[in-house]
Amino acid sequence: MFAQDQTAVTAFLTDPVTHGAETVETIETHISRIFLVGQRAFKMKRAVKLPYVDFSSPELRLKACRREVELNAATAPRLYLGVRRIMRDHEGRLVFDDGEELADAVVEMVRFDQGSLFDRMAIEGRLTAELVTRAAGMIARFHHAAPVVHQGSGSANIAAVLRINNEGFATSRVFKTDELAGFNHAFERKLVDYAPLLDAREVAGNVRRCHGDLHLRNICLLNGEPRLFDCIEFNDQIATVDTLYDLAFLLMDLWHRGFPQLANLVMNRYLDESADEDGFVLLPYLMAIRAAVRAHVAATQVEESNDDPGRLVAEARSYFDLALSLLDPVPPKLIAIGGLSGSGKTTVTEALAAHVGTPPGARIIESDRIRKALHGVPAERKLPASAYRPEMSETVYREMACRAASILRAGGSVVVDAVFDKVTNRDRIEQMARNLQVPCSRIWLEADSAVLRNRVAARTAGPSDADLGILSRQLASETGDVHWSRTNANRGVDQVVREILSLQARG
Repeated sequence: MFAQDQTAVTAFLTDPVTHGAETVETIETHISRIFLVGQRAFKMKRAVKLPYVDFSSPELRLKACRREVELNAATAPRLYLGVRRIMRDHEGRLVFDDGEELADAVVEMVRFDQGSLFDRMAIEGRLTAELVTRAAGMIARFHHAAPVVHQGSGSANIAAVLRINNEGFATSRVFKTDELAGFNHAFERKLVDYAPLLDAREVAGNVRRCHGDLHLRNICLLNGEPRLFDCIEFNDQIATVDTLYDLAFLLMDLWHRGFPQLANLVMNRYLDESADEDGFVLLPYLMAIRAAVRAHVAATQVEESNDDPGRLVAEARSYFDLALSLLDPVPPKLIAIGGLSGSGKTTVTEALAAHVGTPPGARIIESDRIRKALHGVPAERKLPASAYRPEMSETVYREMACRAASILRAGGSVVVDAVFDKVTNRDRIEQMARNLQVPCSRIWLEADSAVLRNRVAARTAGPSDADLGILSRQLASETGDVHWSRTNANRGVDQVVREILSLQARG
């Protein structure tokens, strides 16, 4: 009955005459249909009833449309225009808004170029580090403002997600019963391990009413700014989650699509802005859950689709396999990157970190960002000379070692990035690794003085305040005996990273 009712509504929305237009384009998802007409888009909820969503009546669909507009207005201003009711008039014809009987409802939106979607930009090679850095900051601010919800423990919240996943897998026949049993058991076993940390995060207010569906296709570039849209409006339980579980969908999506460096960058910039580092070690597990969500959704679509089921089966399997791989533990490790200003430490570190530890890679502890954070200013703001007094630098290096130790102790991997021109600072980071019995690779980047000067002179705004004067003082200073592995940084970053990974592999 539902499908029959929506057949008429779909025909109404597909007909150009309805809109006074020449053409109507249609996009389908597993729970929605979008009709593109001129400068407008009309989004209709499909008449489905699944374990996690109920759109089985026009009234429920109207309610969901209103909720969608309300929730998305904050993150995508001016994109959502309102809700249009589709009514039957006294002659049984479908009309917008003016009639006697509710037949359905749609969300009316401003139509935007599909090329501005982050998934399309990623595929076409247009998703840059600068764009994902801005997106990470935007997401961190959104999470900071999201309402805190206390409705049970943090582990119970994740357990509810696992139950929904299990129910979703049960509606398909893509995966065998025995492999699903092992799959589900692996997630439940990990949940026991992480329950204390998840519970502590809930008490601290990290479970909030979040976006709920934060992947690349739900971020777009509007008026030059990254914006979130199309959040979960139909199920508050799904969207009320740990903020890092919300972020994990984007990280998993980037990783699955083959953009590990961007995933690592988003993670690091988000944690820089949110100061939510205590949950870093949860991210592989939370990404695994997000991959499982994708697997069961794709598997469910196989049962409903007559269009290329083999593609959907392969998609479901790829997410399933990624989820399993994310559950494999990787022992923590530390890589310390040192060198004078202009040696390329930050560039190398950002290219290297995705290859260290479990996805989304290593947490980057960077002296320049630590110094700015200790002074309470944004990373791009220049500090006065007083911020670089020896006693302040001592504080920065102590803080770096303390934060790295905390992450390593919890089981995460770290890449530390600093000049490390003083023997005491090099000794401190080495001793910390020895105390924790964590493998430590120590890399000293060397480059010709002319290369260092050219790189420093070419810098634009960023976390480092080093200028040619500072570099000159570094070149004239005594670094002592540097017993770290020396790497030629005159070369391209890819060559340097390959050498570091090779050194690490050889121990």
